[in-house]
Amino acid sequence: MSVLDKYARMAGMSEEAWRRHANPWSVWTRFAAIPLAILAIWSRAWIGWWALVPLALVVLWLWANPHAFPPIDRPVAWSSRGIYGERLWLEDRSRMPAGFAVVQRFWTAGALAGLALLVWGLIALTVWPTVLGATLIVYGQLWRIDRLGIFYDQVTLKSRHGSHEVGFR
Repeated sequence: MSVLDKYARMAGMSEEAWRRHANPWSVWTRFAAIPLAILAIWSRAWIGWWALVPLALVVLWLWANPHAFPPIDRPVAWSSRGIYGERLWLEDRSRMPAGFAVVQRFWTAGALAGLALLVWGLIALTVWPTVLGATLIVYGQLWRIDRLGIFYDQVTLKSRHGSHEVGFR
């Protein structure tokens, strides 16, 4: 079981929760939580330990988010198709084209570099590594969602036409 599988189970990601998680409002409000978390951590310079209060609120929101919006039964939005693709990928990684592994490696390397920069920037209270790190993380997530949306489109297109092969652009 991968780290993502363990996290999904820990977060209570039932079938219903995945459908709610795919709601575009859920996706975009998770992205909106990134600058709020950064601001909450940065606020320690102004309000000291009280910064834990807004940070706790962001963490609480991220935990509740997959359950807060109406479920999506037919993913039409770009973000919804990406989340449905993520679910397909977590269910059966063998269906994913080999090219996706390359994208995942790039995304992982970029995310780790972004995380390192973000942490450094937040510890040192320095703007440029904070912004660059957050940008790398967000860009990587958007790229990942895009690729998973393409995967979802290809799987559903192939299944409608009776083929089980999945290509990857």
